[in-house]
Amino acid sequence: MSPVNVVVGVTGGIAAYKAVGVIRSLVLAGHDVHVVATEAALRFVGKPTLEAISRNVVNTDLYEGVAEVRHVAIGQAADLIIVAPATANTIAKLAAGIADDLLGNTILASRAPIVIAPAMHTEMWQNPATVANVAVLRSRGITIIGPATGQLTGADSGPGRLEEPERIVAEALAVLRPKDFAGRRVLVSAGGTREPLDPVRYIGNRSSGKQGVALATAAAARGAVVTLIGANLEVAVPSSVTLIAVSSTLELAEATTRESAEAQLVIMAAAVADYRPEDVQPTKIKKDQQGERMTLELVRNPDVLATLAATRRAGQVIVGFAAETESDPTALLELGRAKIARKGSDYLVLNTVGWTEGFATEENTVVVVDRAGAIVMEASGSKASVADRILDVLA
Repeated sequence: MSPVNVVVGVTGGIAAYKAVGVIRSLVLAGHDVHVVATEAALRFVGKPTLEAISRNVVNTDLYEGVAEVRHVAIGQAADLIIVAPATANTIAKLAAGIADDLLGNTILASRAPIVIAPAMHTEMWQNPATVANVAVLRSRGITIIGPATGQLTGADSGPGRLEEPERIVAEALAVLRPKDFAGRRVLVSAGGTREPLDPVRYIGNRSSGKQGVALATAAAARGAVVTLIGANLEVAVPSSVTLIAVSSTLELAEATTRESAEAQLVIMAAAVADYRPEDVQPTKIKKDQQGERMTLELVRNPDVLATLAATRRAGQVIVGFAAETESDPTALLELGRAKIARKGSDYLVLNTVGWTEGFATEENTVVVVDRAGAIVMEASGSKASVADRILDVLA
């Protein structure tokens, strides 16, 4: 997604500290973030913190910047408005169209999509007045994210907890995405497979699954019906995606073969082990029984991508991933061309990995080649932005 102008409204609840995570995620994704905080919000989070994280001046006072008509200009310039947290009081004022502070004026003066993430005690969330106010906002096309159920202030627990920043950002940005995958069934694999040695140990890799989850999330935001085969994921999966959890390569192969039958698009982003131990021990291997050296016999796993490519039906598009440590761009491209020729997929995403890049990081660098070996796209940035660039090609 191209950078957009996002206004984040922060209101006066204890969950205001989580707004810092929302703002930070948006900034790291390359967006221009302007915070409009209520006076009550600044009792919970300091203005210097919000300015440092957003990298912009924080606006709070309705009567500041009168000469530039700031109370209207901020809303007019916004591509998206997110209110997180949104208290019961704020929700009530928005439903009634009350604009007695800068945030209310900003929202009334904007034609941008509005996303609200409520946070309050359970009794307040379930109060008939709040229920009616939320229904009014939904009827106007405002997106409501959450609230979640969980620990609240003090010993209380129940519905009313602010959703986590990652989900708020993902679902808010999804409002802006084109629905060019509407009606399509998409299958994505993500994470790293683990091949057990015994009940305690395994051979694995450092993939967190972040890039694959970003692809699944973005495809769902663009209208697709998405199933994610997740191998040992280290990142949350949004509710818009159906998750099937697996661990080993054989489990991933079985699930992918089954689920790909109905998919128009299959994206194999998981880091799949090429080999597995020939014998898995039923009990923990003892080092005293092995001596100074231990020898493992490994057997080759099935080539999941090649199998999918060879058995795909007419019209089905198969996309593979290749994690490579080659730093020379020309050599990397030659590796990719040789691999897509062997695998037979429609596209191959080459992603550079190493000790400090690719795996388990927030950013990624990729080159996408087609079956002819031609480069169709290059991208570098957050894994969310890379996911959208890949989907732009596939759309």
